[in-house]
Amino acid sequence: FGSSRTLTRLRAARLAGPPPSPRRAAMDIDLLNPDPKEERTKHKLKRMIQSPNSFFMDVKCPGCLQITTVYSHAQTVVLCGNCNQMLCQ
Repeated sequence: FGSSRTLTRLRAARLAGPPPSPRRAAMDIDLLNPDPKEERTKHKLKRMIQSPNSFFMDVKCPGCLQITTVYSHAQTVVLCGNCNQMLCQ
């Protein structure tokens, strides 16, 4: 163990670092391009880009054709301002 050739080889191996690691296995899912169907089913805070589930929509009254803005998750009955016809329930 004391020969100079052996010591030189050991020093060179130590300076070279650890042996190269095996190639990484491919992932089952693509994190950069998620499936749009799966993104829609996720909770609004767990999506890649956070977005609310609710929205505002314009509803046209069938009686007087007036347009009213209504919240998509409205919990109360929304009536038309002109003819008092029910727009959503």
